[in-house]
Amino acid sequence: MDKNTITGFVLIALVLIGFSWWQQPSAEQIAEQRKQDSIALAAKQKAEQDLKAAEATKAAEAKAAHEDSTAAFFAALNGTATNVVLKNEKVELTLSTKGGIVKKAVLKDFKNHEGKTELTLFDEQDQTLKYMLAAKETNIVTTDLFFTPSNKTDSTVTMTADAGNGRQLVMDYRLGPDYMLHMQMKAVGMAGMFAPNYTQMDIEWADKAHQQERGFNFENQRSSLTYHFSDGGTDYLNEQKEAVDKVVEESIDWVAFKNQYFSAVMIAKDNFAENSLMTSLPQKKETHYLKQYGAKLKTAFDPTGQKPSEFEFYYGPNDFRLLQKVEKQSNFGKDLQMERLVYLGWPLIRIINRWFTIYVFDWLTKFGLNMGIVLILITLLLKALTYPLVKKSYMSSAKMRVLKPKLDEATKQYDKPEDQMQKQQAMMQMYSQYGVSPLGGCLPMLIQAPIWIAMFNYVPNAIQLRGESFLWMKDLSTYDPIIQWSKDIWLIGDHLSLTCILFCVANVLYSWMTMRQQKDQMVGQQADQLKMMQWMMYLMPVMFFFMFNEYSSGLNFYYFISLFFSAAIMWTLRKTTNDEKLLAILEAKYQENKKNPKKTGGLAARLEAMQKQAAELEKQRQNGYKK
Repeated sequence: MDKNTITGFVLIALVLIGFSWWQQPSAEQIAEQRKQDSIALAAKQKAEQDLKAAEATKAAEAKAAHEDSTAAFFAALNGTATNVVLKNEKVELTLSTKGGIVKKAVLKDFKNHEGKTELTLFDEQDQTLKYMLAAKETNIVTTDLFFTPSNKTDSTVTMTADAGNGRQLVMDYRLGPDYMLHMQMKAVGMAGMFAPNYTQMDIEWADKAHQQERGFNFENQRSSLTYHFSDGGTDYLNEQKEAVDKVVEESIDWVAFKNQYFSAVMIAKDNFAENSLMTSLPQKKETHYLKQYGAKLKTAFDPTGQKPSEFEFYYGPNDFRLLQKVEKQSNFGKDLQMERLVYLGWPLIRIINRWFTIYVFDWLTKFGLNMGIVLILITLLLKALTYPLVKKSYMSSAKMRVLKPKLDEATKQYDKPEDQMQKQQAMMQMYSQYGVSPLGGCLPMLIQAPIWIAMFNYVPNAIQLRGESFLWMKDLSTYDPIIQWSKDIWLIGDHLSLTCILFCVANVLYSWMTMRQQKDQMVGQQADQLKMMQWMMYLMPVMFFFMFNEYSSGLNFYYFISLFFSAAIMWTLRKTTNDEKLLAILEAKYQENKKNPKKTGGLAARLEAMQKQAAELEKQRQNGYKK
C-alpha cells in the first residue's frame, strides 16, 4: 500500500468523523426527542389498554348474550340442583336436575374390591355427559340447564327445561327390569331457534373409570373403550396406549366405557355419525383410576319435535348371557352384539369359547357348584374329549422309543456331520417300513394349544368367577398372594401369587417328563439338539411366572390342574404300555410291509422328497468346491 492510498483513507476517516460530529443533536434536541418518545410510548400503552378493554367488553357481552340465551331455559335464574332416583332390584341410578343426566350408577348385586356391599360404577365427580345444540344465536348446552322433574316413579321420570312461550326441551327416562335405561329427548316449540337445515346434535361424554378389582394392572389390561359399527362388528382402543380424539370413520350405534367386568354403554337409535372422536388415557396405579375415557359424537336431532332423539344406556356387568338377554329389551330393533363386551379371543378361539366353553360353564353352574369345582370338572371333560388323540400321539412316541436301538444300529455308519442328511433319509425309511409317523408326538401340543389359549381368554373375562372363593383362594378372579409388600418390584409387582407358583412348578415337572420321553426316542444328533432345547423348556416356566403373577388365581389354578392331569395321563400310559409287545407288533408290521411294499405317500413322501432334494444340492455344492 503506497503513501497516496494511506493518505486517502485517512482523509475519508476524518470526513466521516467530522460529519458524525456535525450531525450530532444538541442537548435541547436530545431532550425534545426523549419527550416525544415518552409521549409515543404512553400512547402505545393506552392503545393496548383500550384494545384489552374492548376485548373484555366484547367477551362480557358475548357471555351475557350466551347467559341470556341459555337463561331462557332455566326454570329459575338461580336454580338449585336436586336429585331424582330411579331404581329396581339390580341398579340404582341418580339423575340430577342440573343437566338432566345420570350422575351416579350403583349396582346392587356386586361388591367392589374393598368389600363394600354395593358397587359404584361412576359418580358425578367422574362422569360428564352433555348434549349441545347449535341455535342461530348461541349454543345450547344441557349441562347449563336446570330441569324440572315430573311423572316421577321408581322407574320413570320426565325432565323438562322450560324456556317460556311454549318452548321446552324434554327428556323422558324409563328404567327397564334389569340394567337398561331408555331415554327420549324432544324439542317442543323450538323450531324457529335453529337453522332450517339443522339436523344433528353434538354429544360429549367423558368418564374416569374406577378401579373395581384387586389387581390394578390385570384389570387395566382388560379395560377398553369399545364401540360397535352400525354394519356389524366391534373394535376398541388399545388398552395400553394413549389415544386422544382418535377418528372412527364409520358410523357406530354404541360406545362403551368398559372395565374388566362392568360397562357403561350409550346406544343411539339413529346411530352416531361418521368421524366420531374417541379418547382413552391409561391412568397410574396410585390414582385408583384405570382409564380416562372420552367420546365426541353426533346424532340426529329434530328441532320441530316431530321425531325425538332416542338413546338407551346400559349400566351393568359384562355377562355374556345377561347382555344377550338385556339386548332383547332394546326398542331399536338392531343386532347390537352387546355380548362382544365379553372378549373371547381371536376368531378361531372365539368359536371354541362361544360354542363350547360358555355352554359347558352354563351347564355346570346350573347345579350350583362352586366355580373351583367347575374349573376342575371342565378340565376333566376336556381331557376326556382329547384322550383318544393324546393316546394315539403317545403311542406314536412309544413306537419311536422301542425302535431306537434298531435305528441306532442302522444309522451308526452315518456319524460324520456331512452324513446327517443320509442319516435322516435312513431313519425316515425305517419309520415308513415299521409304519411309524415321526410327527405323531407333536399332537399333544397341537391339541392343547387352542384349548389353553381359549381358556386364557375366557377365564379372566368370566364374571361368574368374580368374588368366588375356593380352598385358599378368596377370589378366583384375582391373584391369591401368599406375601405382599408396599411398592412394586420390576417384573413381579407387589405380591407373590401361590397359584402362579404352583402352575410354574407343575410346568417344570411336566416339561421334565416330556423331555425325558422325547430323549428315549431321539437318535444321534437329535439327542444333542434336545439338550439345547431342554434349557428353553425349563426357562419358559420362569418367564410364565413373571407374566402370570398378576393374573387371576382361577386361570393359574386351571393351568395347574390341567398340567397335573396331563402328567397323570402320561404317567398312566407309560406304565400300561408293554414295550416288548409293542415291538412285536411293529416287527409284524415290518414283515407285512416287506412282503407287500407300499409306496410312501402323504407327508412322509414329501419329507423324503425334500430330504433327497437337499442331499442333491449339498452334493452339487461339494462338487463345486472340489473344482
